[in-house]
Amino acid sequence: MKLNLKNPLLFFDIESTGLDIARDRIVEISIVKVSPGAPGEPNKVEVKTRRINPLIPISPEAQAVHGISDEDVRDEPPFHKYAKSLATWMKGCDIAGFNSLRFDIPLLNEEFLRAKEEFGVDVEFDFHKRKLVDVQNIYHKKERRTLEAAYRFYCNKELKDAHSAEADTMATYEVLEAQ
Repeated sequence: MKLNLKNPLLFFDIESTGLDIARDRIVEISIVKVSPGAPGEPNKVEVKTRRINPLIPISPEAQAVHGISDEDVRDEPPFHKYAKSLATWMKGCDIAGFNSLRFDIPLLNEEFLRAKEEFGVDVEFDFHKRKLVDVQNIYHKKERRTLEAAYRFYCNKELKDAHSAEADTMATYEVLEAQ
């Protein structure tokens, strides 16, 4: 199905040195820019992926997740070298990602602020002026996250007398056993 877009929509994901938004840095960013196509035409899709030297060590925990080492990014430019051109490319676009409201958007915002404040890059990007779509939120609304749904998924049974204390307690026990 073709997305019905008024503005270009950026889908993006970040790999980082860790999970602390204020302290950690981006080591890789990939952005898919989907621009509205003419009526009857497909949307235009552009992909940009960059490795970035975070200028701080990558934590062993983060490296275990994404597989990117300090050695892999040692010769890559730091974020502030990309900041202005990236902000320009993103201008006028709405933003989408998976779990992006909690992690990716705040971290990218911190990187833009750091580029401006620490490195003097003349860059402005205001996420408050863009529509933000977190696909994870949509997924959680479409795929129920209740005890009844867990019981159906793990135990392949329907929960009878849901919201009675005993039925919910027994179902929770069976779900944990199945997990």
